[in-house]
Amino acid sequence: MRLLVSCKNRPGIALEILDTLSRHNIDLRGIEVSKDGQVFLRFQNLDFDALQKLMPEIRRISDVKDVVRVPYMPLEREQSEIHTLLHTLPDPVISMDQEGNISVANGAALSLLKLDMEEARGKHLKQWLKGFNLAQWLNSPSEVNCQLEFAGYPYLANINPITVSNDNTFAGGVVVFKNAAQLGRQIAAWNKHSGHFEFIQAKSPRMKRLLRQAKRITEFDAPLLITGETGTGKELLARACHQNSLRNEQPFLTINCAGLPEDAAESELFGQQDPDGTVHKGVFEIADGGTVFMQEVAELPQSLQAKFLRLLQDGSYRRVGSEQELHSEARVICSTQKDLHALCEQGQFRDDLLYRLNALSLDIPPLRERHEDIMPLARHFLRQYNAASRSRLHLSELSRTVLEGYSWPGNVRQLQSAVQQAASVAQGVVIEPENFQLPGYAEEWGLVNREHVTTLDAAIKGFESELLQRLYPAYPSSRKLAQRLGISHTAIANKLRDYGIGKKSLK
Repeated sequence: MRLLVSCKNRPGIALEILDTLSRHNIDLRGIEVSKDGQVFLRFQNLDFDALQKLMPEIRRISDVKDVVRVPYMPLEREQSEIHTLLHTLPDPVISMDQEGNISVANGAALSLLKLDMEEARGKHLKQWLKGFNLAQWLNSPSEVNCQLEFAGYPYLANINPITVSNDNTFAGGVVVFKNAAQLGRQIAAWNKHSGHFEFIQAKSPRMKRLLRQAKRITEFDAPLLITGETGTGKELLARACHQNSLRNEQPFLTINCAGLPEDAAESELFGQQDPDGTVHKGVFEIADGGTVFMQEVAELPQSLQAKFLRLLQDGSYRRVGSEQELHSEARVICSTQKDLHALCEQGQFRDDLLYRLNALSLDIPPLRERHEDIMPLARHFLRQYNAASRSRLHLSELSRTVLEGYSWPGNVRQLQSAVQQAASVAQGVVIEPENFQLPGYAEEWGLVNREHVTTLDAAIKGFESELLQRLYPAYPSSRKLAQRLGISHTAIANKLRDYGIGKKSLK
């Protein structure tokens, strides 16, 4: 039986309640007191008459508001939830005490051990482990990810220490065993679907608008032209367009026109038939029904542009060395960082091919024009690094400010490289600005002559001035700039006035 006593949180009230239970010769089996003063009691079942005598007496205690029966105590419910969660997990999970003895194991683990919970409890875990020194870990516990054998089967294990109280007293550990084959299938499934639009970081209005447009375009089979500076993510967007189309079960093949030798480009694209009849399939034949992504289409040899145009118009082409007419149902997505209109004027690219390619087009803005995407991307790349290296690195506030203010000439690709490089050389768990190696970084942020800075206050003011001067053109009002930097409008207005930054300084 369980009761909830609603009462005022005052010293001594719990003791008065316990005295009442004692007078009624009640064997108390559990008590919980919540932060707001509610008292939960658990004791043996009472008959109706005994309960009718007990509850009014408890209500007469000073500051008690009410007494009601409840089906369970909070801790009981919490333990039941944890038990349910634990035992529905398909992966083996074991909790051990500070000496390495099993205290709790879920159903998957007990099935491997061929024991029930009472038989497993108290047995040392090391007798079922191979390839891991449990005794050494117990002497110096920390989070560990490793390969080992558990009960004769290979697993990837995540081992975490359990600590209690404010001084982080070591109380044991929890081991989660992951099946390597199953994990591989999960990773493969993730990779298969990671090309979807949902995996593209887009917080800025321009990128959100671009993705909405791209989703509509996936409904069509017409050629698609994706333009943008190097490193903006043209291939990622092309893959997302393929994954979200009805062709997503068919091949997605990438070919870089800039890397195609002119003498081999035709056979690479359209295939070849040798004099003895041997057939070598080209990209458009292999990807029939899927998507061919042609990177840097501006570099396509002029000798092949007419043949490529014919394929775009009616899907027809011929292998090199063959007169047989073939037909491809592959969709074509092209990308370029060059101005195709300018190339047409120079006679290096066919006008009719450009018009055919440009029926559907997407232009990816450079990273410097979508500041809102910088930090989500940086955090995404850092999460990838942490997962791969089993680290817990994070960016300092100053590093975040530097990343957001840098011009990123290499766009997303440069940001990814910069974050990974900085993470690899960071000391401790915090990535600081000096960990980044960015062209023009020191000059842009006034950090070249640090030894000439006399005080910390002077250094901070110098950095603030550089930062505000760089960001103000993109956010030309104190309110917009305050929102961008996450501080008050008044603070920004004062700093702009102190440093003489305003619309007049832009002229």
